[in-house]
Amino acid sequence: MSLRGVMHVEVHALDELRRWVPYCGEAPGPEVWLSRWNLDPVLGAVLLLAALALWRMPVGSDATPRRRLSLRGAWALAVVLYVSPLCALSSTFFTVRVIHHLALVLVMAPLLVFGLEPWLRRLPVSLWSATAIATVVFWIWHAPAPYAAALSSDGIYALMQGTLLASAMAFWLAVRRAAPAAAMGAVLVTTVWMGLLGALITFAGRPLYPPHFASALSWGVAPLEDQQLAGITMWAPGSIAYLAAAMWIGWRWMGAERARGVRADLA
Repeated sequence: MSLRGVMHVEVHALDELRRWVPYCGEAPGPEVWLSRWNLDPVLGAVLLLAALALWRMPVGSDATPRRRLSLRGAWALAVVLYVSPLCALSSTFFTVRVIHHLALVLVMAPLLVFGLEPWLRRLPVSLWSATAIATVVFWIWHAPAPYAAALSSDGIYALMQGTLLASAMAFWLAVRRAAPAAAMGAVLVTTVWMGLLGALITFAGRPLYPPHFASALSWGVAPLEDQQLAGITMWAPGSIAYLAAAMWIGWRWMGAERARGVRADLA
């Protein structure tokens, strides 16, 4: 390629980097990303108030030590996802963004549901409606057009994060309330849909997510390679996490049945 061609490619890459400025900021290069902490004052104030509330929360009937620990774990994860350099790195790689979203729906949502469960008792949730909504929301935000919109607007980004978390919380709350067989079924259905989405992203023949084209190249990574790794991450670890949840539900169900059988024998 001629010098003029190289310069044209570099200018185009810089234009692409300027075009996509998500909430976590411009995609950082490999030499600066560790210094890129998100110092958003609004987020900082919210996290500070949450920390004061959590660490001063009295232990009572609705705030057991385990629930407090769960809420504190969710708070710590929020700091990692939205304040630490991982936030900036998710602007660079689609793979990191997928990890970010998996942590949101598979770790933060269950932690919040368990910690806030006493205050969520009256919230009406249907298992299969919650399962369908959580699945549709996850699929929508990983379609190229809505995803690109979220990475070009702070408001749409907040909508993406909020709906992903809220729908996942509704799903896990419904799973906790459901009978074991129904809960296992819902989790296994979600496993299938998560794996299918990951497979579609993995085997796509071309890069689908423009916000990461130039940023991945700046690290020497081809956008298609980044996308394929993201799809595999969603397909394998994501599906395995849901499968593990289904197995845990089944294990507890069998344990309860064995205990009921022992009590019946003793009676």
